[in-house]
Amino acid sequence: MSDELVHVLEGNTFVVSDDRGDITASRTDPTGLFSFDTRFLSHWVLTVNGQRLTPLCFDDLQYFQARFFLVPGSSTVYVDAKLSVIREREVADGFREELRVLNHDDVPVDLRIRVEAGSDFADLFEVKDALKKKGRYLAEQVGGSLVLSYQRDTYRRETWISSSEPATIDAKGLTFTVRIPAHGQWQTDLEAVAAIPGLAGLAAPGGDSHGQRHVRRDMARGLQKWLRRAPRIECDWEPLGTIYQRCLTDLAALRFTTLTMPDSALPAAGLPWFMTIFGRDSIFTSLQALPFTSELAATTLLALAERQGTRIDDFRDEDPGRILHELRYGEMTAFEERPHSPYYGSADATPLFVVLLDEYERWTGDGKLVGYLEHAARAALNWIDEFADLQGNGYVSYQTRNEKTGLENQCWKDSWDSICYRNGELPGFPRATCELQGYAYDAKVRGARLARQVWHDPALADRLEKEAADLKRRFNRDFWVEDGEYFAVAIDTDGRRVDSLTSNNGHLLWSGIVEQSKARAIARHLLGPRLFSGWGVRTLAEGQARYNPVGYHVGTVWPFDNSFIAWGLRRYGFREEAAAVAAGILEAAEIFQGRLPEAFAGYPRSATKYPVRYPTACSPQAWSAGAPLLLLRAVLGLDAEGEHLVVDPALPRRIGHLELLDLPGRWGRVDACGRGRISTDRFLQR
Repeated sequence: MSDELVHVLEGNTFVVSDDRGDITASRTDPTGLFSFDTRFLSHWVLTVNGQRLTPLCFDDLQYFQARFFLVPGSSTVYVDAKLSVIREREVADGFREELRVLNHDDVPVDLRIRVEAGSDFADLFEVKDALKKKGRYLAEQVGGSLVLSYQRDTYRRETWISSSEPATIDAKGLTFTVRIPAHGQWQTDLEAVAAIPGLAGLAAPGGDSHGQRHVRRDMARGLQKWLRRAPRIECDWEPLGTIYQRCLTDLAALRFTTLTMPDSALPAAGLPWFMTIFGRDSIFTSLQALPFTSELAATTLLALAERQGTRIDDFRDEDPGRILHELRYGEMTAFEERPHSPYYGSADATPLFVVLLDEYERWTGDGKLVGYLEHAARAALNWIDEFADLQGNGYVSYQTRNEKTGLENQCWKDSWDSICYRNGELPGFPRATCELQGYAYDAKVRGARLARQVWHDPALADRLEKEAADLKRRFNRDFWVEDGEYFAVAIDTDGRRVDSLTSNNGHLLWSGIVEQSKARAIARHLLGPRLFSGWGVRTLAEGQARYNPVGYHVGTVWPFDNSFIAWGLRRYGFREEAAAVAAGILEAAEIFQGRLPEAFAGYPRSATKYPVRYPTACSPQAWSAGAPLLLLRAVLGLDAEGEHLVVDPALPRRIGHLELLDLPGRWGRVDACGRGRISTDRFLQR
């Protein structure tokens, strides 16, 4: 299989194939047709007269559509194929594939065209962890369709495969015996439908080509409508237009509809592993995109409030008021082999829910939604004090109660070694990471504003403001590393500072918890050579014991992380530093052809001259797609003040003149513009 993977996705369904359009998934290979956390096709291979085909190229037409150009035989320097094959694939509740075979010879040709099909019906957790199945498989012909199915007790999944042209069907695929005249062509429309018996929308297999063309037109119109509603951009730096368009398109592709809210969409976390509701990721992405499209934030808030925790459940790490971490629909969740129905193991999503709710109201003026979600917001604020203070020291901490399958690290840096001392040792649990305190502080400040201005509860507002002030005072005392002049990444179970230098300090600026007297030192670290690579801020500083430029959370650069760091720098008045972070990430985006990956390596810019992709990074990923949007907000200094949009530009010189036209908000639609005057060379040339 080629190393290049092709992604086609729509809503809850996506296909990952090689550049032939074929799927040959191994147990741990994230290729196939996936829907609702199950792989409905793990094998889909086209042959002509028993031969695999050679790819010439593929077109990424839309996020839901791709076209593959192929010829028979092995690839050589000289290709003189008498046949060519075009596969055009579109995704809906499964996919439809238009298969065309063209005869370029001046004599007829007889062909045996075969599509091999199979499914392991693997749960995504089984793919990630190479686990074995426990049910039974069946392949049968039903009418003119090949039906692959899997059943375990009452759990059943089916894949229905059909063709518009007559085929010989067996348990492993479809065979076509055709004669193509000289300079003629043969065509069939193949359809693979993911079916979940009893689930509306995924229970009725089959369909005609007219219906599929209707779906295609609807998806194309939906994308164009999405793009037209977004603000327009005009800029002297041409790549920024491409980056902006890619961001909007990827966010459109990653819109996810829930079973209870089929007409609204929120951002799924990313392809291929996280096409589902992720509390933290959906909130961060909604914050990034809020000035450009507020509908993602509204749906995210409603979907998360609908599933807010109501009880103490150790298996799911659930508490009353807690916002979910992750929701899954697959087999392992159905049989409670994983707790994701939903799973609540994040310590940041709950305060961030309140942050998003307030930012949404500030930007849109939608008091009706904020009033409707008052109970959910109050429950989230209560969770911070009643359930999150695991150490009894007034700080938000985390420790899973599900020791078998729960998450150890319940902050955004959730890999096993991400929270460490500067000497590389790992602290015990519970852990109180620094950014959690910043989010809690911000939630209380914002909750106080909502209580006073929207919920008309001045007593609650006074209490929250007092608690926020006390938290800020204690935090600046207890987390401050004197000998380094930065904030420790965490406080351990003994009250000691976990003293590594990390990018988390930038999230503290964004939250507003940092005392003004300490902000200059933080900005100096964030843009210093230990943390800033020239492309962006590393997750862990160079020189720390666990630093690794290709370590997941211990030295890589995350575009999402950097976007909030830039926003935090602007909050504290560090215009030049914010412009430098924005310039580094946007220039990396240019090299990545507009689509930022989840993470890239933390090598110094002078050592690589280009950003090096992290080997298993999700792409597209929602909060990476949203990062350039937040960076635009940061460099233009966009903020909502009452009924007005504030614009205070501080642009990198390379961007030149920048305009965002028709920015939506409580003011209607207005334009924002600025001119690049800040040189970032001294930061970027590292």
